[in-house]
Amino acid sequence: MTTAWFDCFSGAAGDMIVAALLDAGASLDRLREDLGGLKIGGYRIEAGKVTKQNFAATRFTVHVDPGEKPHRHLKHILDILIGSTLPEHVKTRASRIFQRLAAAEAEAHGTTVDRVHFHEVGAIDAIVDVVGAVTALDQLGVDRVVCSPICVGSGTVSTEHGILPVPAPGTAILLKDVPLAASDELGELTTPTGAAVLTTLAEGFGPLPALTCRAIGYGAGTRDGVRRPNMLRVILGDAQDTPECDQVVVLEAAIDDSTGEAIGYAVERLFEAGALDVYCVPIYMKKSRPGVLLTVIGTPSAADRLEAMVFSETTTFGVRRTSAGRSKLTREHQTVQTPLGAIRVKTGRRGDRVVTASPEFEDCRRVAVERGLSIRDVMTAALLAWEKARS
Repeated sequence: MTTAWFDCFSGAAGDMIVAALLDAGASLDRLREDLGGLKIGGYRIEAGKVTKQNFAATRFTVHVDPGEKPHRHLKHILDILIGSTLPEHVKTRASRIFQRLAAAEAEAHGTTVDRVHFHEVGAIDAIVDVVGAVTALDQLGVDRVVCSPICVGSGTVSTEHGILPVPAPGTAILLKDVPLAASDELGELTTPTGAAVLTTLAEGFGPLPALTCRAIGYGAGTRDGVRRPNMLRVILGDAQDTPECDQVVVLEAAIDDSTGEAIGYAVERLFEAGALDVYCVPIYMKKSRPGVLLTVIGTPSAADRLEAMVFSETTTFGVRRTSAGRSKLTREHQTVQTPLGAIRVKTGRRGDRVVTASPEFEDCRRVAVERGLSIRDVMTAALLAWEKARS
């Protein structure tokens, strides 16, 4: 499986994504040919080597003819994609990116998707950047995109709507539930187009996954960084048995003044509220007081809700919050027929290989009670039936 990991240590923009992929081996001539399928004119593209703070990178530029900057709605852009000769999967990916852009801008401006004027992102250069990124990934045979936490910059940015904080409202909406990296670099490092491309195509966000590196590309932006070079890095490699990756939030609270009943009730409520996992570890706190370390794991979108519940259902005065990358096996359920009846078995797959299998406990307990058997015998029978079914 060919994986592309984007290292957004200095943010990301649409032209930087295309440039990084060209630097990693994509062909500019083939990119021109692919973009010709859009059937729009008024522009030309070029790419060349530049240096950013003494580091080599590729710069991708879209030169738009004077007067070729119309304000388009989403419908106009989708019509361009539908009427193009691009492969269907390229059309689909590019359409998804623009639909997310439109939804974010609509939310930011308090209007509907159909009424959003795309301004800069509806111009020819933005369309070329988005379609160019998708076609370059396709050209390189990338099966999977993953991304580091995204650096957005700091301070303010000047837009058609005035001076706005970084990240700009539309960019911030696109980056919901995505891990962000702090930055001491002033200015907008991640643009709406860059955010839309990466958050639409990336399957996960976190550190560099296990892979055999075969190409590295650096895409240069237009600005000059002060504390870090304005570049986006992409690492291409072959990953075998790649696990699913996502991002979770870990909440921790040390409690030494609560009853066991209250802690148990809090654990139940947290699971009901959507926590992925909740557990308690006995600890000793100051003055040698026995207590518990309550740990709650949840999705980024559920973190605020779960944190509020920890405060409301326990006596803690503080909750520690950290973000963590999580690798997980692909889970599947299979019902097997045993001499004792039907029992579900949960399997964990890494790539194409099944790593583990576990009979569903509740099914096994039901059969054990009905048959008057030990649960160990029921679980053994279920595993034997599963092994026989897969052989």
